[in-house]
Amino acid sequence: MTEHDRPVSYTEANVTIAEEHNLAKLLRDRVEECPNQVAIEFKSALGESWNPITYRQFEDNVRALARGFVALGLRPGERVGIMSPTRYEWSLIDFALWYAGASGIPIYETSSRSQAEWILSDSACRFVIVENTALRDTVTPLVESVESLEKVFVIDDDCVGELIRLGESLDLAQADREIDSRIAATTASDIATIIYTSGTTGRPKGVELTHRNLLHVVINGPADPELNKIIAHPTAKTLLFLPMAHVFARFVSILALEAGAVLGHSPDTKNLVADMQSFKPTFVLAVPRVFEKVYNAADAKANASKVKGPIFRRFAKVAIAYSRALQTPEGPSPVLKAQHHLGEKLVYSTLKELLGGELTNSISGGGPLGERLGHFFRGAGITIYEGYGLTETSAPTTVNRPGNLKVGTIGPAYPGALVAIDTDGEILVKGDHVFAGYHNNEEATRESFTEDGWFKTGDLGSMDDEGYVTITGRKKEIIVTAGGKNVAPAVLEDRLRGHPIVSQVVVVGDNRPFIGALVTLDADMLPGWLSNKGLPPMTIDEAAENPQVIAALDKAVTRANEAVSRAESIRKFNILTTDFTVDNDYLTPSLKVKRHKVLTDFENEIEKIYTR
Repeated sequence: MTEHDRPVSYTEANVTIAEEHNLAKLLRDRVEECPNQVAIEFKSALGESWNPITYRQFEDNVRALARGFVALGLRPGERVGIMSPTRYEWSLIDFALWYAGASGIPIYETSSRSQAEWILSDSACRFVIVENTALRDTVTPLVESVESLEKVFVIDDDCVGELIRLGESLDLAQADREIDSRIAATTASDIATIIYTSGTTGRPKGVELTHRNLLHVVINGPADPELNKIIAHPTAKTLLFLPMAHVFARFVSILALEAGAVLGHSPDTKNLVADMQSFKPTFVLAVPRVFEKVYNAADAKANASKVKGPIFRRFAKVAIAYSRALQTPEGPSPVLKAQHHLGEKLVYSTLKELLGGELTNSISGGGPLGERLGHFFRGAGITIYEGYGLTETSAPTTVNRPGNLKVGTIGPAYPGALVAIDTDGEILVKGDHVFAGYHNNEEATRESFTEDGWFKTGDLGSMDDEGYVTITGRKKEIIVTAGGKNVAPAVLEDRLRGHPIVSQVVVVGDNRPFIGALVTLDADMLPGWLSNKGLPPMTIDEAAENPQVIAALDKAVTRANEAVSRAESIRKFNILTTDFTVDNDYLTPSLKVKRHKVLTDFENEIEKIYTR
């Protein structure tokens, strides 16, 4: 089959990346254009206020650290591991390495020693920078086992200051000439980073992303007239709280600098609400689980009151109905408009204040958001533009726009991307944002592309007449029941996970007579939910056996089943007392369930669904 036979969505790129361009030049160009404009607001570990840093100040810091890397003996093309949560130093180190002609290799701070060893060894990192002494203790033994690794630096031990002081020992003019020479020698085709996909099975693969790949997405986003309204207006601010080892966060960190949006870093999600309220972002980019948590927290807080609970539920329905009406030719009726206006005063304004008061737009990626949440937030005044992308596509490959939002879809192609649907429903992608290949793995690279050069995403989808794509499931996760019915589990999992006390869901039923589900409980949300229902405190084990908890989840399953046919619906479920987390290795660092591991380790619990 040729690309002419496939349904294709394409949005023309506004900018083509020249071979002589690179990420270091991106920052240098911004400094020349607006040296005194605030680029980043930095919050110290002890401080409560956000301190502004201009483009000129940030570049001065980047160049000073780059001199340190040069003095350290780091050569062009060499690699340095970065193992740290999201923080200002992450962005600083990233750009300093590009200024030095090198590249940063991200490692999730939750990674085990063996995982870190594989990444450092496979990418041949010469140095690794970690956040704290605990992570130092994790990777220090690897200096002996990883042939290329020479030294571990610790951010909390002021390694940035140490490297800057080392750079000051050089002749500064000569060091700057060396840095400028390295920047000039770096091409768009050179590898900018290798991001190891956390993967739901098997050993992570290193995705080689070039300077062109990343520049393509970060430059063409603000250049798009509709996306520009969100990310590049004069008062735009975004708070980055996703882990910067994830491609989505890395993309955001560079995008903000290119777009002129003030960037803030929130290292600990436990402080996210407080950081949102003090930083006051106008837009954020997040994964669906963040929006689920925000909704569930607002729901739980309202339901703590016998008066506020019914009010929240009523106006949540109004918000959803209002948003749905916006997609009809007639629009909201006068009665619905009046109800929505009242909801703004009683509910929606409070929700927006919780998130800083200035947040009006968000972009969601990394998994399906679900129509219910999308309509609720838009109806409440915070429009979520759902998008889609992978590490292999430098993050975005489709996204909704302010001009024509279709809630429930992942939008049309991102500027400069081609998106197609293959005969078996698989989403295929082409464009300058598609990765160069898997590091040291030519076989995996070959298997990931069609004969005519399309990248095979592994995701299943459909496309409407306007080129808007909808995700329908994962190609490898399609369940085939004993009756031969093909079932995409994502639809059911996403809807059921929206219940306040549900943490994770894995739909099962391969070669079985009907569809079932494994459900885990949210330990953070459970106490408030029990209190709101007039139930006594319980442990997770007790809640899993409690008739009222089971009945509530049974109702949630019934609602989730409304989205599918009877043959696809969940007939029985089993509540697990073990949640799926990154720490116990049932979730990837990007919060995707490792389905194969769950199916293997909880085989007995699955069997109980079919033998009761």
